Amino acid sequence: MQNKLDSQITFLGCSNLSENHEFYTKIMGFPLILDQGKCRIYRSVGQSYLGFCQREGEVLAQGVILTLLTQDVDGYYQLIQERGGSFEKSPSFNPAFQIYHCFLRDPNNYLIEIQRFEDPRWQQYSS
Repeated sequence: MQNKLDSQITFLGCSNLSENHEFYTKIMGFPLILDQGKCRIYRSVGQSYLGFCQREGEVLAQGVILTLLTQDVDGYYQLIQERGGSFEKSPSFNPAFQIYHCFLRDPNNYLIEIQRFEDPRWQQYSS
């Protein structure tokens, strides 16, 4: 395993994806990088991104996901387990978003996702 992260995405829930899009593109000036239908990813700076996913009803803080991008999801999964971490979800492919990922939680109950994009549209932004 390379033990190297490539970039970072913070995913947040939102109640109105279209209104949210207008704010982040027009007010904040963040370019839309990838539209996944129910989620949209924007570049905030360099290799850092914000992702917003449509949620029904009230949006609460527990919708926050710290997503760490790497080509070596399985290697990080193994390394974290060796260090005593436990996962809520083992590495698997999610066809809806074309990603390979796994999940664990930090001591504050924040959800951490370790992910690799399989969507070819993402490849142009990952280098």
